[in-house]
Amino acid sequence: MKSAEPVSLESLMQLALAGDSRAYQQVLKDSAALLRPYLSRRVSPQAAVDDVLQDILVSVHKSRHTYDGMRPYAPWLFAIARYRLTDYLRGAYKDKLRHAADISDHEEFLAADVTEAPSSFEYLDKVVRELPEKQGRILTLMHQLGYTAKETAAQLGMTETAVKVSAHRAYKLLKKKLEHDGNA
Repeated sequence: MKSAEPVSLESLMQLALAGDSRAYQQVLKDSAALLRPYLSRRVSPQAAVDDVLQDILVSVHKSRHTYDGMRPYAPWLFAIARYRLTDYLRGAYKDKLRHAADISDHEEFLAADVTEAPSSFEYLDKVVRELPEKQGRILTLMHQLGYTAKETAAQLGMTETAVKVSAHRAYKLLKKKLEHDGNA
């Protein structure tokens, strides 16, 4: 006779590890229901949520032998989910960076805006010094000292991509500051 009480995920997983295929199907179904809202808030489009969820469930399947039946199931599940989600996001952002506009494409535009700034090189130097330290250092190395992004990365112990991203953010802050000061 079946009980009306829901069976805990911990109990289901213990039964699944003992070879109960129905319990295992239910664990995966309940895990998916638990993870879907978590992923929906962090991943879009919806098709990507399904892909990440499937990846997580495959990882749960491959890692099921590591589950300690004496501990809660949800934290174990969410640890796997967090790692799979991080892997997905790294790949997604890496792909976006690969297709992002090259920063050097914007340098002429920014240089044109800089020449229209209120007061020449001294003013620009002051504005660069007001940027966050790392971004200011990157712009100084690249534009005042003539280092390439690769050389700047080596100098600062960063990756070339990180230097380019940080420089792009610095250009945006610099442009915003110059536009604000130009309209003031």
